[in-house]
Amino acid sequence: MKLALFVGLGVVCILYLAALAAAVRRALAGGEDRKAITPGFFELGLGFVTCFFDTLGIGSFAPTTAALKLRKLVPDQKIPGTLNVGHTLPTIAQAFIFIAIITVDLKTLVLMIGAAVAGSWFGAGFVSEAPRRKIQIAMGFALLAAAALFLMTIYNLTPTGGQAESLTGWRLWAGLGGNFILGALMEVGVGLYAPCMILVSLLGMTPQAAFPIMMGSCAFLMPVGSVRFIRTGCYSLRTTLGLGLAGVPAVLIAAFIVKSLPLTALRWLVVAVVLYAALSMLRSAVVEAREKRE
Repeated sequence: MKLALFVGLGVVCILYLAALAAAVRRALAGGEDRKAITPGFFELGLGFVTCFFDTLGIGSFAPTTAALKLRKLVPDQKIPGTLNVGHTLPTIAQAFIFIAIITVDLKTLVLMIGAAVAGSWFGAGFVSEAPRRKIQIAMGFALLAAAALFLMTIYNLTPTGGQAESLTGWRLWAGLGGNFILGALMEVGVGLYAPCMILVSLLGMTPQAAFPIMMGSCAFLMPVGSVRFIRTGCYSLRTTLGLGLAGVPAVLIAAFIVKSLPLTALRWLVVAVVLYAALSMLRSAVVEAREKRE
């Protein structure tokens, strides 16, 4: 079954790359300047840094959202799509690595991945058609939730988990329901890693088991959601290419060379930046609503 997962990852990776390559061809055929879609130093640096620390457990969605918002690099309504499309390839690399090296019950793993993928399909449909203000509000609260999770990690308030490597009975159903919701929330910019870690720990699994579950879930659901974002054009192609091209080598360096770092100070910095970006996102939503009324 693990071999089947790897084959499945390979298939979704090929489909994702085909969709992205087609998007690049369409952009060039439509008269888009090649330089306009070529990632610059900032996009590449952002992809490397966020994916490097993502592999070490920081998460990539909240820091990337904060950077894009602070630099005003991508319109607010295109940030969720850019996060999902841009971080897909590095996440697939993470999934290959962690599914291979960490032991977890394969039935539990496959079902949890399937639930997340189903949730992501519904979530991507909502985000790709949602008005800008609703996306701003959703992402503002998503960033606040991310900051809260970072603070819980810093103060060791997250559940420690148990010793189980599988879920059965009501725990399995609870895990599937929870991962379905987390898959849907991924499409509005809520990173799945920290909430999934808390979910499986509450259900009695070892925290290590969360890594193949959360990375496998993201690796399968992100290409599914990405295809919908690519189809609707609700993402930034230039930023997406920067995140993906620099993100894969960052994952490999973090997983096989660095492996671990003291991250508490970095988490405090991320909390500060994410809180600022959250308030900025919510303020933008309020200002736009006020302008419409006037």
